[in-house]
Amino acid sequence: MVAARSPLTGPPAPALLPHKRSTNYGYYNPMDGGGSMLTQVQGTYPPGLGEPINVIISAYSDSQVLQNTLANGGLINYFQSFGFSTECLGQHAGSDQAADLGDGNGYLNETAVIRWDYGDANLGTCQESVEGGNHFRYWIQNGQSADSGAIFMASSYEMPIAEQHNIVVNGYNLGRDWLVGNVTSQSTIIPTANVTNTSTYSGQTSFSNFTYATTATYVSGLLQNTSDGINHYQTVAVNGLNAIDGLVAVLTVKIVQKPGSSSTSGWVPISVTTLLWTLIAMAYVILVSLL
Repeated sequence: MVAARSPLTGPPAPALLPHKRSTNYGYYNPMDGGGSMLTQVQGTYPPGLGEPINVIISAYSDSQVLQNTLANGGLINYFQSFGFSTECLGQHAGSDQAADLGDGNGYLNETAVIRWDYGDANLGTCQESVEGGNHFRYWIQNGQSADSGAIFMASSYEMPIAEQHNIVVNGYNLGRDWLVGNVTSQSTIIPTANVTNTSTYSGQTSFSNFTYATTATYVSGLLQNTSDGINHYQTVAVNGLNAIDGLVAVLTVKIVQKPGSSSTSGWVPISVTTLLWTLIAMAYVILVSLL
């Protein structure tokens, strides 16, 4: 039964102005606003498991990078500069996940899923949808109570579609570190077992005549070193270690070179191999829609 409303005795109180918290780190800690650094995943066993938000693009990055657009060197162009792109043919494969960034927006589904593009920013994510690989979901912290503009990303390395896109062993930590290795153009794989909250990496990437300089700094305190509450914890944890190591990579991105004209489509020639993967992915999308 719904309780009866009490009679009004006067005009409602005016809404409080949103409180801006310190942005000393280039983002607001979601937990300060009742949020979480774990996503909300539907249908887990046991219920209530989530996936770690383990990468943040800091609000101290150039504002142009933080714009959720492909044009003018924006966020999507930045993703493409380190080998990731939007989903195959614009078709979302898989279920949504939600995150509460503590900004007053509550739980929202991801802005988009971004996948490893196997060297082709236009259609290569079709191959990732079938073969698996590195991918991430992202959300923008832009609610009235914590409007930093920072980008929060949940990165992981997934298995092929034939294995239901489950996460590989140690796939949350590896997904984060391989992304950091790509975004900072490391010549060798980042040694995940040796990463600490003092680790930093830096380097440059380019796409569509924009060049980005990225510094990645690992921080602790936002996530726990744990398997508790982590989706796929039974299979992701390795050698007696926890499913996640509790570290978050914070990226600060600066545009160091721009084209003469800032408007670009980012289109590149399409290979025969890519077309083949596209056809396979299209067949997959159709099959999923029929199930």
